Amino acid sequence: MTLDIALFREDKGGNPDLVRESQRRRYESVELVDEVIQKDKEWRDARGHLDDANASLNNIKKEIGQIMKTSKGDKDAAKEPLARKEKVEKEIEDLKQRVVDLKQELDEKLFSVGNLIHESVPVHDDEEHNRQERTYGECNPLPSFGRPHHELLWMIDGYEPERGVAIAGARQYFLKGIGVRLQMALVNYGITFLAQHGYTPLQVPYMMRQDIMAETAELAQFDEELYKVTGEGEDKYLIATSEQPISAYHRNEWLNPKVLPLKYAGQSTCFRKEAGSSGRETWGIFRVHQFEKVEQFVICDPESSEKHHEEMTALSEEFLQSLGIPYQVISIVSGALNKAAAKKYDIEAWFPGYGQYKEVVSCSNCTDYQARRLQIRYGESKVKGQTTQAYVHMLNGTLCATTRTICAILENYQTENGIRIPEVLRPYLHLPDDQELIPFVRDPPQVKAPGKKKSKK
Repeated sequence: MTLDIALFREDKGGNPDLVRESQRRRYESVELVDEVIQKDKEWRDARGHLDDANASLNNIKKEIGQIMKTSKGDKDAAKEPLARKEKVEKEIEDLKQRVVDLKQELDEKLFSVGNLIHESVPVHDDEEHNRQERTYGECNPLPSFGRPHHELLWMIDGYEPERGVAIAGARQYFLKGIGVRLQMALVNYGITFLAQHGYTPLQVPYMMRQDIMAETAELAQFDEELYKVTGEGEDKYLIATSEQPISAYHRNEWLNPKVLPLKYAGQSTCFRKEAGSSGRETWGIFRVHQFEKVEQFVICDPESSEKHHEEMTALSEEFLQSLGIPYQVISIVSGALNKAAAKKYDIEAWFPGYGQYKEVVSCSNCTDYQARRLQIRYGESKVKGQTTQAYVHMLNGTLCATTRTICAILENYQTENGIRIPEVLRPYLHLPDDQELIPFVRDPPQVKAPGKKKSKK
């Protein structure tokens, strides 16, 4: 993931001030832009010296050839140019290594610069200042008989948290019975929903090679989010979202504008460390290490990504509306955007148990930031007279993260006797035709009282 280095080259028509302003709005290092410019100059100078040395070597070889020809192969006659040849060859080896080292240093700095912030993004470093764009539905308070989602899932006999933790550790769980059927219903409905809107379903690999993951994931994600899989051969990483393998689906390809946009409905299990989460955020299956997700992924021409961003967000809204879940759409502040996103919308569902909105959807326009590193080019070849290569724009957006969506359904559809089933999900649950309610079949979970310390005698 990276910006075009041409943006940093003012002498070549670039605009480094544009990048500086974007970094300022991200509340990231502005000085980093100047470090990129300096390192780029060093790298280009080294390449120039290498070109000069290669040219000098070619001339020396011609000189030696002429001497050997006229002296009929007398090496003593070519002793002086042969010595120069040896010296220049050593210089070339040193310059080649310097060019490689400087390119690596340049890339490390360049990859640390975030995508250009879209002009419509609210500028702030505190998510309390995210801008509300619109709302849907009525945010009802928790009724007198109401309970939070993790208790409701237990009461419908939908999961076994303690058994999951005992086997796999914190925030692991078994979905069970109707819990499994709810999840499968959401996945099947989500894939059908996107297919009806022109998306091609993709079942993606759950692991990626480290070098490919590095081209689509941020460096910080390797430590904070991704699980490493070690075995025979090279190490791999479990995916945190189907966006990651789908982004590399057309890696190193030239895409004909006539085939765009490409719309994919990714379905996968997702694996995340979710480091640092605590408290009510970790109730039940709301924030867990493993979950299912249906993802939107769009590849388009550089001129239409803003339009697709709005359409993808609207599609996620339509999905939530069909489920009857109240929500708000917010535009994320500049200081909270990841490096790839030029702009991001979150959709937050209403949770009566929390008494607040909680994120269930994120939809990002990454413009050409991911495509450049993955070398997914726009057009089948470079157009004559074109000075820079055009890349496709790529966007990603959640349609349905099943665990959080189940939580939202449980809280918003609870009654005194059970959970009403959203009408659109009933055909996918394969329950009796007249069944509209998932009944409670277990008592509420017992809240463990804190143990008392024994007094010392």
